Amino acid sequence: MSQVSKLVWRRDEAPEELFDLLDTLGEEYPVVDGGRGLKLKFRRIEAEGTVSRVIRSTGEVLVEYNSVAAAARGVGSALAKLEGEETTPFKMLGIMLDVSRNMVMKVDHLKLWFRRLSLSGYNLVMLYTEDTYQLPGEPFFGYMRGAYSIDEIKELDAYAKKLGIELVGCIQTLGHLEQIIRWHGAYGKISDTAKVLMVDEPKTYELVEKMVAFWSEALDSRRIHIGMDETHDLGRGKFLDYNGFEAPFELFNRHLGQVNEICRKHGLAPLIWSDMYFRLSNPEQNYYDFTGPIPETEQKKIPRNVQLVYWDYYHEDAESYEKMIRRHRDIGFEPVMGSGIWTWTRMWYDHEKTRSTVIPCIEACRKMKVQELFFTMWGDDGAYCNYDSALAGLVYSADLAFGVKPDDTKTTAARFAATCGSSFQANITAGGIQATLTAGDKKYTVTPSMMLWDDPLMGIYFDECLRHDPEFDLKITDHYDEMLRKLLPHQDDKAAGDFEHIINALDLLIQKTEMRSALIDAYANDDRIALRQIAVSVIPSVIAAAQEFDASFRTQWLDCAKPFGLETIQIRNAGLIARLDETALRIREYLDGVVAEIDELEAQARRLLGNGHPLREARDDYGGPDRVRSG
Repeated sequence: MSQVSKLVWRRDEAPEELFDLLDTLGEEYPVVDGGRGLKLKFRRIEAEGTVSRVIRSTGEVLVEYNSVAAAARGVGSALAKLEGEETTPFKMLGIMLDVSRNMVMKVDHLKLWFRRLSLSGYNLVMLYTEDTYQLPGEPFFGYMRGAYSIDEIKELDAYAKKLGIELVGCIQTLGHLEQIIRWHGAYGKISDTAKVLMVDEPKTYELVEKMVAFWSEALDSRRIHIGMDETHDLGRGKFLDYNGFEAPFELFNRHLGQVNEICRKHGLAPLIWSDMYFRLSNPEQNYYDFTGPIPETEQKKIPRNVQLVYWDYYHEDAESYEKMIRRHRDIGFEPVMGSGIWTWTRMWYDHEKTRSTVIPCIEACRKMKVQELFFTMWGDDGAYCNYDSALAGLVYSADLAFGVKPDDTKTTAARFAATCGSSFQANITAGGIQATLTAGDKKYTVTPSMMLWDDPLMGIYFDECLRHDPEFDLKITDHYDEMLRKLLPHQDDKAAGDFEHIINALDLLIQKTEMRSALIDAYANDDRIALRQIAVSVIPSVIAAAQEFDASFRTQWLDCAKPFGLETIQIRNAGLIARLDETALRIREYLDGVVAEIDELEAQARRLLGNGHPLREARDDYGGPDRVRSG
């Protein structure tokens, strides 16, 4: 991390309620009792919402605040040499971090995140743990998944509290439990489908009670998020076999009633994702687009003490958010808003997607006077995102919530540099790995993870991109080359995202794309000299790049996460390397006459021609489709 300012404050001048905050921040932002540094003074004020006011004068900075979170944001502003008043109407401003999809963040790294979150003004963190916590008497719950012990969670809770952050458990009590259901010998009797627990089964509620009891004991917070989203096949597996058909609404409400009572017994107030109440109201199971009413009989069965969380990471217009907020209120509930910092199916934080959804979401929440807002960070498809890069999105989104204008990147960059020690602009540039290209008057997105693990010989994703744009490969390699030029000066920066790793990813993507492009052209033209060159020198270079990528992936993973889950991505990388070796072998067999043709490339050529899109016909440097055989 780059050099940060020293925090200079005196205990006899600071409010006692800030001692823990300042001592804890001092672990990363040095605190000294005298000498040169950032001299801080504090004054408590009364105000609505969360208010932080920073007044700079010669030799000191005065932070006025009305909560510990507001004071922490003021310290962040002081570190960034910002001043003035900031306020947010959101009583709860939080994040939800997915630590269930392979990546389980280490305790010490979470503490680092907590410090930086605090300096941005966040006052709540949810840990999304499907099975990654240890339950007494349940050896297969979280087995080989890096599950947190109760002592680890208690340690995190105590640490977060010092920083003005409420730590909340975010679990699943109905669906999304495939990681335990796969242990059929342990959980077969309580499974309805491959992902959903069996409603009405007593052993289901014995397990759920263990889950709830864990979080009740581990955390001081009396809130718990019990999940229950996306249970599309509820009641349609073994429940149907044993009991016949029963309306999913009935099953859902009955199960929620049981889990709610367990929460009440343990002194916890539950939240649930709200989507199933809307999905079950229509045969298409639409969440956002269905306009019909939720049956009044079902509305009345929703426990009044349960909070509904409206999750939406997709809409790019404020009106869609306003409509859904109203729909929650129409059934008698004040929604908690769950937006998204885009990390899932990404290799690096996606600023453009985040920006296009978070801005209208916050605008709608302000207009509709929603008071609780948090940002999710999912790990779908293996959590291969370089998670520290998402700190840029968290700083940016907190700035929006505190009234910083969306285009005021100068302010956000100053806070990000001061609190995270990295370049905001370089982070956004790296996010361009999720590229948007143009073909004619249409835009399309290239997903780098699909490019990276696309089979080099079959090239299914490559071919799909080629069908949309015959010059896709030229455009994407030009785009990545330009990114490399901009990012190379940041190669050693690992403070909030590992730039060496993303540079390795770009290098691999460029080489792999150029190899695939050259292979198609050489095979279509029966250019045997070019084919031999691909087998002898090009593919070994791509393999070397894949090995570099695999090594830096391991490094950045183990810097922040437990080792469990790493194997999933290492297996993908090893598979890529094996298939590159196989591609070289197949080329050599073809050139040596062992095989008359390379079946995968023949299938690729026929498919593209069959869709009325001759191979490379739009490319001046391509010899045409004459090479393609019939049959």
